[in-house]
Amino acid sequence: MIPAPADGALDAAEEAVDMLLDSGRAPGDVLVLTTGEQHPWATHELSFGEASYWAQHDAAEDVFFADGTAVERARPRPVVVVAVNGGEDTVSRVLPAALKRASALLIVCGDPQRINSVLGAGV
Repeated sequence: MIPAPADGALDAAEEAVDMLLDSGRAPGDVLVLTTGEQHPWATHELSFGEASYWAQHDAAEDVFFADGTAVERARPRPVVVVAVNGGEDTVSRVLPAALKRASALLIVCGDPQRINSVLGAGV
């Protein structure tokens, strides 16, 4: 877990992704989910249509950013990074589903107290 306030969770998630890539992790291994405001990359890519956006996900050639509400549609990847940046009503659904999608590593960025209360344990 990377402690961060809700308004800094997205920045913390981006830093985590940078560290993963710098350490040699393949970009296609990483899925980033947001619980509040969508990541700007996802917003931009969705402007070209859902089919194109999800085709990038399926190709798994690059880091993929998605709204946490789409977690069930996202395929598992070795690393899932979750930015708990709002979305009070979706966090309790997104975190457990993200844990199931991460085959090697789950990184959660946000308020530790809130995250621990959702996951039910000290993380």
